[in-house]
Parts: sequence; C-alpha cells; structure tokens
Amino acid sequence: MKKFFVPVLAVSFIFAIAASAQMETPGSTAGVNAALSKLFGDVKAFSAKSEVQVFDKDQKEKVSTPMDFALLDGKMRVEIDMSRMKNKDVPAAAAASMKQFGMDRVVSVILPEKKVSYIIFPGMQSYVKMPLPKEDQETYEKNPKLEKTALGKETLDGHPCVKNKVVITDDQDRKHEATVWNASDLKDFPVQILTKEKDDTVILRFRQVQFARPDAKQFEAPADFKAYDDVQSLMQGVMAKMIGSGGAPAQ
Repeated sequence: MKKFFVPVLAVSFIFAIAASAQMETPGSTAGVNAALSKLFGDVKAFSAKSEVQVFDKDQKEKVSTPMDFALLDGKMRVEIDMSRMKNKDVPAAAAASMKQFGMDRVVSVILPEKKVSYIIFPGMQSYVKMPLPKEDQETYEKNPKLEKTALGKETLDGHPCVKNKVVITDDQDRKHEATVWNASDLKDFPVQILTKEKDDTVILRFRQVQFARPDAKQFEAPADFKAYDDVQSLMQGVMAKMIGSGGAPAQ
C-alpha cells in the first residue's frame, strides 16, 4: 500500500506558510501587509532580492527564506521558492516532495485597489483569491499617522543607514511598530525592517534594490490558471491530484 504521509506533510507546510500561518494575514508573506507598504515612503516602485527570517521568543531561528519582492503603486508581489526555505519543524522529505506536485514556487500578490490578494502556484497553474482583511483595507485607503524616531546610525551591506523606530497609527488608534534601517544612499529606502508578531521577531532584509518600474503583468492572476475561492478548496484539489497520481513512493 502506498503511503501519503510525505506529500500530506508538504501540503500542510505549504499552506501553513503561504496562507493562514503567515503572520495572520492570509495571502501574504511573513511581515508583508498594508502597514509594511507605508514604510517605503515616496518610493512607489521597485524590485529587489530579499530574505525574511522569523525568530522565536528565545531568538532562535524558526524559518528563513529568500524571496523576490516587487512594489508597484501600492501593489506588492512576493515570490518564494519553497525548496530553498529553511524550517526547523519540516522534514527534508516534505520539502523535497513539493516540486513533485508543483508546489515549490509560491507567489503572493496584494492588490489594494481590488481589495484582494492572490496566492499563486505556477507549477499547479492554480491560485486562491482572498479578500484583504478589513484592517488592511482601511490602512491602504486612509492615510495613517506615521511617527519616526532616530535611534542611531549603522551600515548594512555597505549602505549607510539611519536606524529608526517607526510607529504607524490608523484612525482606529491601532498601532503598528517597526524598527527600520533607512539607507541614505538609496533614497532612504528601508533596507531592513524588524517587526514583532506576538512572540516572534520578523526581520525582512532587501538587497539588489532596483528602482525601475516592474512589469504590471507581474501583479495579475494568470488568466489561464484555475481559480479557487479558498485555501480548503485548493487543498482538496491538491489531494485529489496526489491520489490520482498514486501518491508518494512507498516507504
């Protein structure tokens, strides 16, 4: 009898990261949300290589992954190669099985003007369309108060930076706090952003920043991909594909 344990782990992992477990914002990546977009200031378009690290309350690394990041007039796009992600709680076999089922690449797109986000799986030619949380919609639509306090100067990756404490307060008096390293030689671009998510610390770092406008097509759901209304429906489709293909090799 064939065993499905490894691919089921892969499914659980992929959606834990790509959906509900991503810092409580469905369809986003750790630390990527409406408040983050406000930290880019006057920069309305860029693309960059980036890396996100998540540390637990004891400052032990839980997750780290490189990402391709792009911003275009408030729209954000993050692409992750799950096979390159490091996660202390996921067996290597689970990560290796992702490519087999077309789950190794995940693209998250946030579209404020449409009030939706997409989780796109190019290898599966499928995506999930999700409404933006109400709090994120309000942050995008309104102009929250931003307070910045200089904490000192540091150099990151050769860029002279001002380290700032930033507090973003919306009209409901909800606060988002971050520590931001603004590079003076990159139009004060935030080359590193540190936030707290419950007991976790999330560090997002940018490299190879390019200020050319990304292609607008990168922020669209592919017309020929199958659309799902929720993660559960897509998971059912993935499991059906696994069963139809005979599942994972017998162990």
